[in-house]
This record gives sequence, C-alpha cells and structure tokens, in this order.
Amino acid sequence: MTDIGPMGAASFICGDWGTSHLRIFLCDAQGMVLDSRTGPGTVDASGHFSDVFESLAAHWEDSLGTLPAVLCGMVGSSIGWVQAPYLACPVIPEQIADACVTLRGGRVHIVPGLSCRNRFDAPDFVRGEETQILGALQLAPALRHGRRLLCLPGTHTKWALLEDGSVREFLTAPTGELFAAMCEHSVLVGKHGSVETRIDAEAFKDGLASFNAFPHAQLLHRLFECRSRQLSGELRAPTAYLSGFLIASDVHGALRVLSSSTETRMVHVIGSSDLTQLYATTLADHAYEAVQVEGTAASRAGLAQVHQRLSQGGGT
Repeated sequence: MTDIGPMGAASFICGDWGTSHLRIFLCDAQGMVLDSRTGPGTVDASGHFSDVFESLAAHWEDSLGTLPAVLCGMVGSSIGWVQAPYLACPVIPEQIADACVTLRGGRVHIVPGLSCRNRFDAPDFVRGEETQILGALQLAPALRHGRRLLCLPGTHTKWALLEDGSVREFLTAPTGELFAAMCEHSVLVGKHGSVETRIDAEAFKDGLASFNAFPHAQLLHRLFECRSRQLSGELRAPTAYLSGFLIASDVHGALRVLSSSTETRMVHVIGSSDLTQLYATTLADHAYEAVQVEGTAASRAGLAQVHQRLSQGGGT
C-alpha cells in the first residue's frame, strides 16, 4: 500500500467494479493515484454493495472525511448495485458523465453503459469499456479528430468507431470467452480446466498464418484443426495456436466490416499489455499500425474525466 501523502491532496475515489473483482483508487484532483484497495466482484458482493464499498472507503474517509466517488463496470448492471442506463449511440463524452446514477446521497456516481444497433442489425451493448474510451480520448488527443477505430480486447472484445470524439457505433466479439471455453471444456485443445498464462509466440503466429491462408472460410469449419493438427504431429502448443486463430478471425472480421469507415490505417488498442501486443501483431498482418493504450490507465483517466465534469456542475 502506498503513502497517501498530504491529507488535502485527496479529491475523489474511483473504481472499476467488475464481475469478479473490485479495485478502487484514492485520487487527487488531477486523477493521480494516491492509494488503492481491492474487494469482491459484483457476483460475490450481491446484496451487500453498500457495505462492501463503505468498508473499503472507510480506510480513507475516517481521516479525510466523505469523498465523492465514480464507479464503472458491472456495478451499474442488472446484477450490480444499481442499474444505470444504456445511452444510445452516437454519444458524446459529456453525455456519459451527465447520465450517471447517484447513490449515497449523491456522493457515489455510477457510469452508464452504451448501446447501438451494430452493422449486422443486432442490439449491442457496452458496460465498462465506455470509461476506457473516455480515458483514451484524454491520453491520445488525436482520437478527438476525424473517424477513428478502437479495439478493446478481452472476454468480450469491443470494436468502436469514433467520429470527432463521439462514439458512433461498436461491435462485440466474445473472443476471450470462446478461447477460455474451448481451453477449459473442449477436447479440441486437450488441456481441460486450465488456460496457459503465457502464449507461445511462434505457435500464436502459426495460428495467425493458418487462418490467413483461408480467411474467407467459416470459422466453424476450421476449429477442428486444433485437434487434427495435434493428431498429425503438426501442433505443439494448441492453446497458443487457438489464440492466434481466434484473434486472427476477430481482427479480420472487424476490419472487413468497419475499416471503410475510418480515415487511417491505425487502430488504438486498449487493454492489458500482453493482450494488446497480440492484437498489434495481428493488425500488422493487415498493414495496420496499433497504438497500444494501457487499459487500467485509460479507465482511471476516464473516471477522472467524469469526476471533473461532475465537480464543475455537469451531470445529476
């Protein structure tokens, strides 16, 4: 735990309260982190959200007094503390702060999600990634101009189109969820119950190359290769191969649908460094430059932006 420094430096609390875990930060007025604490995710905190938050915030508020807080993620979902709305795209950044739901007498603000009809005329939703997009707009100001493409890889990868800083539309691919399900429950990979934490780089590139050899083939017709190539002795690291194969499919499909709406061959990839590097490698195969943005930093910058607008009188 870090030294929180001068008492007067603390300005607000922010955090991303996801399904599996919570991490909240004590920040100064500029959003710099002074201290942090962790807690249970929304599933384990169900029915006790107020108590969980109060127990963590009390570590700071006992000496600093009551502080405003901004939270994003599944805390604002149907399984969260309160259900925050989904704002229909297109959405400008200020609308996100203005639509926050308040708790604790107006001292806790829950960030809303986003919704759209995607390119396949299906409803699509974002909950949590909207805050990372807000942060990316602060960390990479060039995103505020022109039509830009973002990729937020994860369990449910989001591809978002920005136009002059507003979120125009997005597309979701459950790439990470499919990868985990196949590794943990499928005979195709062969290592049930575990997902490798380190990806074999060469096997990952083999997966990319295999997909790229027949990019227009249906994914369903290719997945058995994760098993058949093991049986033939061609495959030594099936999970890495599967990762390359699925990410190649994700990137190829998203670019095919969305790239015509952008102005540059550049994608800002927001997330953990390991995962953004895998997507950067894949994008390079399509002659796209990837600008990697650290996901936690983007989330904190977005939450700080929401707090700043609320403290200036925006929002509820």
